[in-house]
Amino acid sequence: MSGSPGPRPRPAKVGPDRDPAFAALKAKVIARTGHHYYADKDDLLFDRLRKRFKACRLADSAAYLAHLDAEATGSSEWAALEAEITIGETFFFRYAEQFAALRGTILPGLIAARSEVKSLRIWSAGCSTGAEPYSIAILLHELLGDALPQWRIAITGTDISTEALATARAAVFGRWALRTLPPEEHARYFVLGPAVPGVAREGSFTLRPEFRRMVRFEQGNLMSLLDGTAPPHFTEFDLILCRNVLIYFQADSVLGIVRGLGRRLTPDGWLLIGHAEPNPAFSGILRAMNLPGTVAYRPRCAEVLAEASPAQPVVPSPGPEWAIPVLDPVPHEPIPPAPFECALPPAEPVETEDPEAVLDAVRAMADSGRIAEGWRLVRGALLATPTDARLHYYDGLLAYGLGREAEAERALRGALYLDRTFVMAHYQLGLLLGALGRQAEADRALDNAIHFGRAQPTDARVAEGDGLTAGQLVESADIARMRMRNSAS
Repeated sequence: MSGSPGPRPRPAKVGPDRDPAFAALKAKVIARTGHHYYADKDDLLFDRLRKRFKACRLADSAAYLAHLDAEATGSSEWAALEAEITIGETFFFRYAEQFAALRGTILPGLIAARSEVKSLRIWSAGCSTGAEPYSIAILLHELLGDALPQWRIAITGTDISTEALATARAAVFGRWALRTLPPEEHARYFVLGPAVPGVAREGSFTLRPEFRRMVRFEQGNLMSLLDGTAPPHFTEFDLILCRNVLIYFQADSVLGIVRGLGRRLTPDGWLLIGHAEPNPAFSGILRAMNLPGTVAYRPRCAEVLAEASPAQPVVPSPGPEWAIPVLDPVPHEPIPPAPFECALPPAEPVETEDPEAVLDAVRAMADSGRIAEGWRLVRGALLATPTDARLHYYDGLLAYGLGREAEAERALRGALYLDRTFVMAHYQLGLLLGALGRQAEADRALDNAIHFGRAQPTDARVAEGDGLTAGQLVESADIARMRMRNSAS
């Protein structure tokens, strides 16, 4: 008598090397979107394509190519695909150094220079879900004050993703997008809950109408700057922001895009790009202007110096002290946490039988902008529980938020000494060291983050990652590593 058959083996997971039409599909996607980022990332691109295969109930790349080419479905499917392959991480007032330059130098200078015509044109290219152009709207609202109604302010946000633009137009954001804003500014800029009554979105914030109406959104692909299809009204901008977009394109396309952006500036306009995106080749196209903590670009014909103060300067209000940029990574051999020095703020030991309660309180304080308070709490908890790697991790994040880089590095290394597989600690340490200019160490830290991230299931939530999946973490770390290498070269 024969035994019952055992379980049938699962079929091997089909990859790009086993899909004959993948190469043609990949070439078509890169040609259409310009996302050269995926040129050497077949597995990553195929994983994202497979999600669209499943959504469309299609078997493989050949069927999906036909679907994209079909007149009835192609346009809407391209929009869905572009949303799938674009990484749209964004939040309000991202990169504090650049917003400090906008608040203290760039926008006051433009306001003074346009005091007669009272008109400003601003373009946020690759705006994702809208936090960047809305941040500019908030800043201009504050700088102009009661004079705002006398001005014609045109802020345009563009993105390749229609899905991201729909979110931008709705102007409804989660708490994570507001993480660089202190809690008192939440009520000043946002209304709690969704804009549409009856639409449930717990913990959401809707931007107030006075800021929303200052911004309009259009779909756009920066490749249009290269093929001559850019809209004719996209010209004479006083300020263009194109941050963390150029990383997607290959080198010759980047130069063409930057050249096209420069041509669309007014003679005394400004261009801001991502921290890791400057290239020495840009000097042949635009003039690099060194501002505190960042570099901006102006047309070479501009004679206005960044150091020059406007005749009647606008006095900026101070930005949130902890609105810092996310940095780039690395670890040496992990070292044990050093003893606390007397120069640090005093902290009383936190006695509790529930360390999770302390961590929840620390996270809540960080989310609401109470950085100094959260730091004192986490340091008190460390005096009582010095072997909790998570506490050292938040010690590092909050110390960096207060501008204490050395203590932040030591705390993150302490977290890794206690838990060498702590993916987010590797990632944030890498970002920190990259920002400090220690590129080789940062590169190693990011490598570690990628290594330990890949050891987890792609859709698994990363510990202390604020909802980030392992796949997203690996992708973000890879992008950060590539930015640093491009910057170094």
